[in-house]
Amino acid sequence: MNKGFCARLVLAAVSAVAFALPAAADTLENLKEQGFARIAIANEPPFTAVAADGKVSGAGPDVAREVFKRMGVPDVVASISEYGAMIPGLQARRFDAVTAGLFMKPERCRAVAYSQPILCDGEAFAVKKGNPSNFQSYADIAANPDAKIGAPGGGTEERLALEAGVPRERVIVVPDGQSGIKMLQDGRIDAYSLPILSIQDLLKKASDPNIEMVGPVKNAPVYCDGAAFRKQDTALRDAFDKELAALKQSGEFAKIVEPYGFSAKVALETNRDAMCGGPN
Repeated sequence: MNKGFCARLVLAAVSAVAFALPAAADTLENLKEQGFARIAIANEPPFTAVAADGKVSGAGPDVAREVFKRMGVPDVVASISEYGAMIPGLQARRFDAVTAGLFMKPERCRAVAYSQPILCDGEAFAVKKGNPSNFQSYADIAANPDAKIGAPGGGTEERLALEAGVPRERVIVVPDGQSGIKMLQDGRIDAYSLPILSIQDLLKKASDPNIEMVGPVKNAPVYCDGAAFRKQDTALRDAFDKELAALKQSGEFAKIVEPYGFSAKVALETNRDAMCGGPN
């Protein structure tokens, strides 16, 4: 085949792809025209919540909804996703952003463009009443050869357990909070791990006097999430950050997150670079 003809074919293919995918600078304008942003969430109160009628709430979506509104995007449309599927779904353009308690970690920061911090929390365990095995840390669970811990697949808690030395076969992937509490009640796991506020919410709903919370977990860091965007959508992320900063400065941010139990002060005192271990 003629080399010049081949080159023209390649150029045409590249041009077609470039035309099919919106430029990062145009993403916000596309969302404004569309009238909503697609966000990925988990169903993990108080970070995110989905009512029986499908109404989406929780601190993360409430902040995102207000920030996008200030950006000229009137609404958000949420899809429930497992944590491990959120970043691949974002990269595959099934979502425009992730606002789900997806805590910032260096490996995630390499894959997505995070906003400045929004929701911050420590780690906790749900255990049987009296904490019979005296679990205070992930290392305590690793040291007990019979102990099994439940955690969200692809989530921070799964990674913390594995890094502490809990063998893979004793880290049980749990699809949602209600399942985690049921597995604990049934004796299929010995501890269930989530952020403090999530465990508090689950125990309140379970109203079971035979389970309790241990928290904050010793030697576990305090994490913050942020809205996560595709790496090529840094212009959209920067526009989000601008309105997020104005929301924080006005005091409206605290009015949104603090009724859910989150500290606005912690989110104001840290920054994305500290969470990501460098510029993101």
